[in-house]
Amino acid sequence: MAILVLGGAGYIGSHTVYELIDASYDVVVVDNLETGYLQAVHPKCRFYQGDIRNRDFIDSIFNAEAIDGVIHFAANSLVGESMSHPLKYYDNNLCGTKVLLESMVAHNINRIVFSSTAAIYGEPEQVPIVESAPAHPTNCYGETKLAMERMIHWTSFAHDLKFVCLRYFNACGAHFSGEIGEAHNPESHLIPLILQVSNGKRSEISIFGNNYNTKDGTCIRDYVHVTDLAQAHILALDYLIKGGDNAIFNLGNGIGFSVNEVIETARRITGHPIPAKVVPRRPGDPAKLVASSQRARDILGWKPQFSDLEVIISSAWKWHKSHPDGFQDNVNVVALQNKSWE
Repeated sequence: MAILVLGGAGYIGSHTVYELIDASYDVVVVDNLETGYLQAVHPKCRFYQGDIRNRDFIDSIFNAEAIDGVIHFAANSLVGESMSHPLKYYDNNLCGTKVLLESMVAHNINRIVFSSTAAIYGEPEQVPIVESAPAHPTNCYGETKLAMERMIHWTSFAHDLKFVCLRYFNACGAHFSGEIGEAHNPESHLIPLILQVSNGKRSEISIFGNNYNTKDGTCIRDYVHVTDLAQAHILALDYLIKGGDNAIFNLGNGIGFSVNEVIETARRITGHPIPAKVVPRRPGDPAKLVASSQRARDILGWKPQFSDLEVIISSAWKWHKSHPDGFQDNVNVVALQNKSWE
């Protein structure tokens, strides 16, 4: 059984590939390496470099490999960039998914697990957020992810396609081996930004507002370990293979941690004072975002194993401490069966 992982050189995609390999799946990875890293690709998978917007390229993968299911991570995902370059996000995220679905239908590939996001909810009307909550994205990234969900839904309606969409909250942490971890350029996630202070890459961490209606005045978010997310993708794939119906699931711990709590935990783990500076709020930042993942627990049997904040930050610190420049400081690329599409 070969599983095609699109975007398998990216943060969550590479961790999912590692878990798939550990579970004895045969894995094929496709990535254009725009934001992914060759060093993050597991050496036991088959890797093809190319862009899923290229129909000839994606057709060639389905012709060369016996694919039983697709896990789709291939998308641009920076909220700020999506607001300044919206057409880039419509081109890559929507056009890429359109071409992928056309090729899947043509090759009778009928299972897809889609990496969606909690950004589709926008400002929540109630917390914890359930899957039936209204979808009102407040940024272009969330808007394109919601459109991708709908594209998959209507393709399923017209063709023999089964899907699971996984809407997850704040992905964080790193592989416990320390071999792969989070590396974005530019970095926009809280935990890596905090650890950049510990690594001497920045002088302080900014706290965007400390007068929210929360326990300590700072925003509360639901942090879910990347390995737990990876396991959820495998459970979703198994669910479809066993004949499960189309479904959408939230993925989060159901536990909210404030910005102050994350900083204090990082101080304990790294032993660094991590200076923090309160700055004005960012427009549109909700006070509290926490998921209800009960459906995923009940139907998929998913249970986060690494929800403790110290475990999350310790795994992230192990990676960032040994890779202060991300993958850029590791030039010894592992041997891969690397097939590039020209």
